[in-house]
Amino acid sequence: MGPEKLISEFVERMRAAAGSNLLSAVLYGSAAAGDYVADYSDVNLLCVLRETSFVAIAALAPAIEWWGKQKHRPPLLMSAEEIRRSADVFSIEFLDMQRHHRVLWGEDILKTLEIPLRLHRAQVEYELREKTIVLRQRLLVVSGNADAKWELLLRSLPAFGTLFQHALIALGDESGGSKREAASVLAAKLEIDSSVFAELLDIREHKKDRKSANVNDMFARYLTLVERVTATVDKMLDPAA
Repeated sequence: MGPEKLISEFVERMRAAAGSNLLSAVLYGSAAAGDYVADYSDVNLLCVLRETSFVAIAALAPAIEWWGKQKHRPPLLMSAEEIRRSADVFSIEFLDMQRHHRVLWGEDILKTLEIPLRLHRAQVEYELREKTIVLRQRLLVVSGNADAKWELLLRSLPAFGTLFQHALIALGDESGGSKREAASVLAAKLEIDSSVFAELLDIREHKKDRKSANVNDMFARYLTLVERVTATVDKMLDPAA
């Protein structure tokens, strides 16, 4: 069964399990943005509920369990009020959802969501720092395994690509574009080399065979890129700099 059929069946199972408690089911992320890669991408779903009590969540267990057996991550479960109240602290996530989403059933909660940007800059800085640190930690764990290093590299691309897009927004450039375009534009703005990002995307999208590249060389260049972006963006966004 393909992703679209699986998604449709999951929505029907959620509707049956939740009843009137389900306000909407929304597809977001790569599957909605058009850059889904079957081997690496997740199917990201948001289910908006009227009530999020223990009893209400427990009623959804059969549908969520079925979805998990299809090798997919559980959906986000939030109330409409919770989404509205948390849009400021999750500005990166909700901006991305708002720009790229597809309503599978019910109301389009995201279309009219107001997303304050007063905390956006701080979130961008935090996420860049946190993900760079985590990348180093995970590299230590997989350091002796070339295949695991490739997996770590290729699976980290969407997160850093998203942050490159939002770094541009924080720097006043809201031209949008794909993650590949954002990496190129940001690198030009910061005067650094981002070619490794495009090369890794080509491998992730099966446009290039990873056997033609050295994983240690690619990882060294990639780590240099994310460290330099993180440090430079941090300085540029620092009001005291």
